[in-house]
Amino acid sequence: MNTPYASSVYEEAAAFVRGRIRHQPQVGLILGSGLSELADQIADANIIPYAKIPHFPVSTVAGHVGQLVVGQLAGVAVCVMQGRFHYYEGYPMQQVTLPVRVMQRLGANLLIVTNAAGGLNPAFATGDIMLIEDHINLAGMAGANPLRGPNLEDFGPRFPAANHIYTPRLRALTNEVAAHTATPLRRGVYLQLSGPNFESPAEVRMLRGLGADAVGMSTAAEAMVAHHAGMEVLGLSTITNVAIDHLEATGQPSHQEVVEAGAVIVPRLSALLLGVLTRLASLL
Repeated sequence: MNTPYASSVYEEAAAFVRGRIRHQPQVGLILGSGLSELADQIADANIIPYAKIPHFPVSTVAGHVGQLVVGQLAGVAVCVMQGRFHYYEGYPMQQVTLPVRVMQRLGANLLIVTNAAGGLNPAFATGDIMLIEDHINLAGMAGANPLRGPNLEDFGPRFPAANHIYTPRLRALTNEVAAHTATPLRRGVYLQLSGPNFESPAEVRMLRGLGADAVGMSTAAEAMVAHHAGMEVLGLSTITNVAIDHLEATGQPSHQEVVEAGAVIVPRLSALLLGVLTRLASLL
């Protein structure tokens, strides 16, 4: 069940962070499993553990460091979540997505969200990067929607449209950067489940039939909350394992596999994100 939050909750958390940072963030960035290394490149950084921020949950998953890093990256003031929260950890969706609204309160008008995902598209391979063009929020459709409960009009409307969640100009810009840097970039639909178990072969076949190219346990809810609050959104999935669609397969996915694959992908994803931020620096 979602826990309704008043606007004052988000402002209290934002005020705490605001008093401990030297930069006003322009861009929020959420780093998924195994992708935390990018935060090490942030200059003039202020680092705040989640446990110290009012109302913030605490990361409990390996590969999620659990701190907010605010500073300069590629000429842009960023607020980076070095690790995220998940519904399967026992947090309600409004608490999972609380940091997005806090980043918006801090001044970020653009959210870049990354994740480690399983490849559903048969053409995808471990190590691919996928630009998220759209999503299927299956967890949200089943009732775990972060916008459930009283609507906060100061963030957005009661019934937000969902056909332009991932901002077209950011997708176009990312495609241009990928082409310029010769970075192979897949494009597709991301699907969010609640987790924590990986999908059964029958579920993999079903999700593929729904039109999804990659599957994970985060992102869609965060993107929806950002979109609701008027933020532009860019989403990137790293394909860290290929979903298994038949019972005869001898291998099986694991979180360790996800973290290890994420570490291998980090250099290419970092180069792509730095290229995007460099281009954004002249546009923000």
